[in-house]
Amino acid sequence: MKKIFVIFIICIAAITKVLAASNIDMDYNDGIYHFVLKGEKIKKQINFVSSPNLITNKEAHLKARSLFTINTGFFDPKNQKTISYIVSDYETVEDPVLNDAVMMNPVLRRNLKKILDRSEFRVLECDKEMKYEIAPHSANVDFLCTIKTSAQGGPQLLPDLRLEEEFFIVKDKEGNVIRESASVLHKTARTLIGIKTDEKGRQEAHIFIVTNKHPMDIYEARDLCKSYGLDTAMAFDGGSSTSLNYQKHQVTSTQAEGDTGRALKSFMIIKQ
Repeated sequence: MKKIFVIFIICIAAITKVLAASNIDMDYNDGIYHFVLKGEKIKKQINFVSSPNLITNKEAHLKARSLFTINTGFFDPKNQKTISYIVSDYETVEDPVLNDAVMMNPVLRRNLKKILDRSEFRVLECDKEMKYEIAPHSANVDFLCTIKTSAQGGPQLLPDLRLEEEFFIVKDKEGNVIRESASVLHKTARTLIGIKTDEKGRQEAHIFIVTNKHPMDIYEARDLCKSYGLDTAMAFDGGSSTSLNYQKHQVTSTQAEGDTGRALKSFMIIKQ
């Protein structure tokens, strides 16, 4: 009887995993992974998490027993502190204001408002209904809504590209770029996320993992999101941070062959 019960539990777990995976559509073409998160149930399975110490995407994936894991916010690899807000299970777990490297840097401090107000991807709980939203960090949520989990990154790609507004580029009086962050003007790997809403108000979250086989600058990333008809879209940390673990698929964007991936600060996980 005990053996039958154990087999029953294993079967239920396997079915649950298959059902969860069925809410994730995946396509791979020319070095670009495209994922679509479908339905209402998966919104409850999403959580943004952080690690006290930097760990790889695979380590985060295994630690959380996650079905799907990607990298998210910006961080300082030297002091291992965040440059992006992260909310996990209704609580702010990462706050860039507590990062001395940000607060003590005179250039960053002069542009602190722009950095702190970069775009974030939110999962909202609105009177028992779950919703996706991309908005600046300072943007208020709708009445009866609470941020269940969120991760800040940037820049916003759609509906408008916010490079200067989020301090990813700085221009001089003649319009020449004199400062660039996150390699936005260069071709590199990218982690992108966006939202598509149908005529009935149903939402899908779209995620693109742009690998080193098809690197993009931020304008190409915007156009990719636009080509799929997304309403809103933004970037997470990219370049060597771009990472993915899903089923047998693993992406690490560090250049060394066989590398397990860059150590990171925050992650988007989808619980099994």
